[in-house]
Amino acid sequence: MTQSPMVRARGLRLDYGAGASLVRAVDEVDLEVAAGETVAVVGPSGCGKSSLLHLLGGLERPSAGEVWLAGQRIDRLRETAMARLRNHAIGFVFQAFELIDELTAVENVELPALLGGVASRTARRRAVELLERLGLAQRAGHLSAQLSGGQRQRVAIARALIGDPQVLLADEPTGNLDSTATVEVLRVFDELRAAGQTVIVVSHDSRITATADRLVCMRDGAFVDETRLTGGGHRPNLGAMAGWEA
Repeated sequence: MTQSPMVRARGLRLDYGAGASLVRAVDEVDLEVAAGETVAVVGPSGCGKSSLLHLLGGLERPSAGEVWLAGQRIDRLRETAMARLRNHAIGFVFQAFELIDELTAVENVELPALLGGVASRTARRRAVELLERLGLAQRAGHLSAQLSGGQRQRVAIARALIGDPQVLLADEPTGNLDSTATVEVLRVFDELRAAGQTVIVVSHDSRITATADRLVCMRDGAFVDETRLTGGGHRPNLGAMAGWEA
């Protein structure tokens, strides 16, 4: 029996406004992402990448089409069920980090687990393990505001992983970072790919292809090209990327 994709979208559309003011942010998109696959969606600013990610993660309701996660259709879930699904099955990483500056790194990471009812001792242990995995063990007790951009984004990634999500969705995760910090974060995504975490990352930065199994190019709300990078495809050298420009 063929295994169902981890993420599946069919005929996905997102419209804003109506009539002459109608804007189609996502235009009849079909997408399948296998379990353990990393897919990078790239394209210019305003092409619909973030809107697509919001639809896949249940942050927006589609105007038309279907969204499936691990064999379950999620676009019709009620808001309470959707919120529960987002907390347990989907990890989000945002361009602006979305950390709480008054909390330490480890407190930021453990917060979603605590809100989800995980015992405090278990949540703290898991948060510490994730920070160690991402090279931030020595920064666990630092306030978010005391961390560099690359460190803050790695904390945000740890927070997204605290619930052991089925899929990690990342929206422009390197958008606020300089070249050195970008390479730091791209290394993390490359490690997640190697570890078998299902990831969908959207970016206008072509360097994100270094972390992907498959690259999808998007323009004007639609997919216009697709390239498989695993098995002979070109994969940029992360060690040589610090001098690249986005």
